[in-house]
Order: sequence, then structure tokens, then C-alpha cells
Amino acid sequence: MGGDLLRAASVQTLLRLEPGHGQPIGRHLTLLAEVDPGPAPATWTDARAGVLSSVLAARARRDALGDGLDLIHRYFVDGRLTRPASLSATARSRLYASASEYCSAVGWPQIAARYAAEAREFADTDAQRYRAHSVRALALALNAEYVSAADAVREAHALFAAHDWHDDDVSHCLFLGEAMLALTRADAERLRQLADGLQRTPSDQPYWNFGAAVMRVAAHFFDRDLASGLAESRRLLHASDRARSPRLQRDLLLGMHADMLALHGEFDEALAVLSTGVTHPGHAVCFPMQRAATLLLTGREREVIESTNACVALHDEHCLRTLTPLLTRRAVAFLRLGNDQRATQSMESAVVLIAQTGGSLMPFLMIPSADAARLLDLVAGVRDDLGETIDRLRSALPALAARQALSPALTPLTPTERELAHLLRTTRSAAEIARARGVSVNTVKSQMRSIYGKLGVSRREEALRVLESRPD
Repeated sequence: MGGDLLRAASVQTLLRLEPGHGQPIGRHLTLLAEVDPGPAPATWTDARAGVLSSVLAARARRDALGDGLDLIHRYFVDGRLTRPASLSATARSRLYASASEYCSAVGWPQIAARYAAEAREFADTDAQRYRAHSVRALALALNAEYVSAADAVREAHALFAAHDWHDDDVSHCLFLGEAMLALTRADAERLRQLADGLQRTPSDQPYWNFGAAVMRVAAHFFDRDLASGLAESRRLLHASDRARSPRLQRDLLLGMHADMLALHGEFDEALAVLSTGVTHPGHAVCFPMQRAATLLLTGREREVIESTNACVALHDEHCLRTLTPLLTRRAVAFLRLGNDQRATQSMESAVVLIAQTGGSLMPFLMIPSADAARLLDLVAGVRDDLGETIDRLRSALPALAARQALSPALTPLTPTERELAHLLRTTRSAAEIARARGVSVNTVKSQMRSIYGKLGVSRREEALRVLESRPD
């Protein structure tokens, strides 16, 4: 990296990544994001570490992520520098914090959290500790480690309150980490507060403004103000300056946009939108998981299973935050297909993750409450130790169902399901219907479960009441 301008940009950015000096200057970030920091040096020095720290942060904030994790692997192996180093604690803390921020931006929060922990370990000033807690809060929240993320948020706020730092010095990563916590609680009001806070920051930070707008879309989504949410998300996704926004936030926005389309009954458009999304390694945003929600609403349960098999096979390489709703949606698909054992296993795995990570309402926002209640009953029957978590989730289902506000008339039945729905209006039993249609009783029961899920009910009597109000 040569030139006085580049060296000055690196030094200034390095200082401004921590509170007390204002936010990094936009033109410096743009300049640094275009720089190739070169191969790992023979021996690391504070100066070389400082250059890499500023470049990694700039690439994260300017969406220059084309090298993915290869850029990290150029300098690190399993969180350790690949070459000998004679670095101060300060230089190490800054380098690990920037590596963490970059890994979160790339979509690998699991790896980002490890670098953030190292940044916290080596921090020797409160400003460095504040940044380390901030990047750690983001990484942990992205990976659904909500209890630890909330602890990191509290630590960061306590440090900020203890110093005479200006409000403009607040960490962008901390805002995003708090937003992820608000998302998991479906807390629309907190999202609006965070959006207001972001927009009070310096105006030359376009990614802050984009982040604030995404938070407002999420608030509309949780309030079920679908018209406002869809209008704003369309504007953001098609704006001329969208390329200056962080990839992770764009991907989160794309998923929310598709969810709102699905809740609005625009299933084909929702699937078309999701077809443009690219799932990057780490699966911080998992488009197969997003697509599964719409497929369930259209009765395509087998596609849910087939399209998410590869995600499940990733095991611990899959982001926990997106893995939990993926497992829940697979459980619904298995349940409707009549495979109660696989449904129970998938839902059990999801509930275990929810219990271990601090709880999340997100896995239940896009599935019918009747399916969720049945699945929780199945898990309760095999796991007494999960009773407290299951009871808490059960108590939340009515509120979640109210938030879904999905009219049964918007969820189409397949031709086969419409035929069966007509027979359900008669007094025939499942066995009699099976004989009349020339299929097995298990097939009829599986199709009935699919109909119940789409109608948001759990019994035939409830289904009949809803069917009477449907035009089909």
C-alpha cells in the first residue's frame, strides 16, 4: 500500500473505528476498500497490522466482499496469524476487531464471534473494549447466540456511558447487533428507536441510512403494515444507490420483502424475488429457508424438504439464526406429509436450539399456529426437559398468530385439496373418503393436515367453519 494519501487514510480510519475521534471519513473508506493489502508479511508489525485493520473495516463498510473468506485465510489460520508477529496488545485488538467486522459482513458470524472474542481479550483501553463488545454483539446476534449478544450490548453501553464520547461516536455494529435482538423479539418499537438513532449520525455514511430504512421495513413487517413495508422495501431494493449498501442488509431486506409478498398472497412474486437471492457460505441469510415459508403456504411440502436437505447437511457450518426456522419449516412439511417421527425430530432440534441460544420468536412467524402447536405437543411428548421452553413458546403462539394476520382465503388449496375439502363437508369418515378416492387412509390424513395448516386450524370442525367462508 503506497502513497501518502493512502497512509493518511489508513491512520485516520484506524483511529475513528474506536470512539473519541468521530466516524471514519467516507472518502477514506472508499479509497481503502479498493486497496489490496498484499500477502502476509514475513513478520507482522503494528504498522502492517494497522493497514490491514483499516482495509478490512473499509471493505466491510463499503461492501467490497468479493474475496470472501479467502482474504481472511490469507493472514489467519484458525484465528491465528500465519506469520510471526511482534504486535502490541492494541494492534492485535484492532486487527481482530476488524477481522470480526469483515467476517460478519461476509456472512460468517460463527467465525466473526471468535475474532471478536480475541479482540476483547487483547483490548487495553476502554475504547478498544467498546469496539470489541460491539463487533461481538453483532456476530453473536447474527448467529442466534442471544443471551451472550445481549451481555455484549450491555457491556458496550456501560463503557459508552462512562466516558465523555460524543453520540456520533456510537458503533454501527452495535446498532446492527441490537437490531438483530429486536428482530428475534419481533419488537417493532425498538426497531424504530434504533432507526432514529442511526439517522442521527453523520450524513456521509450511506450504509447507516440504508440500515435505518431496513429497520423501519422490519417494523412495518412486525406491525403487519404490509402496504407500507412493501412500498419501502421495493424502493430500497430498486434505488440507484442500493449498491452502496451492505450485502448482508440487502439480503435480509430481500427475505423480508418476499415474506411480506407471501403474507399478501403474492406467492409467485415472492418465489420470483427469492430466486434472485444468493446464499453465501455461512448462511447468515439462507434463501432456501426463506423459500420454504412460501412453499408451505402453497402446499408444496415435498419441495420444502428437497430444497433444504443441503442446508441441514452443513451441520455446524450453518448459521444458527437461520437454521432454527429452517428446522421448524421442515418439521411442518414432515407433519403435513404424515411423517410424525421426522417432524418430531426436526422440531425437537429447533426447540433445543431455541432453549440453548436464549429464545427466538422468528421460527414461528411464517407458519400456521395450528401446525406449531401440534409440533410443540409432539416434542413435549418425548422431551420433558424442554417443558419450560415449550410452555413459553406455546404462550407466545396466540400473539404470533394475531401478528400473522394471514386470511385463510389468501392461502390457495391445490386441486386435490379442494376435492378433499368438498368431501370434508360431508359426514364421511377418513376411511370412507379414502375408499371413495381409491387412496390409503394415511394419504387422506396427510392431505387433511396440509389443509388444516393452510386454514390455520387443528380439527375438522374448525376447518369446516373456515371452509364455509371460502369461495373455493
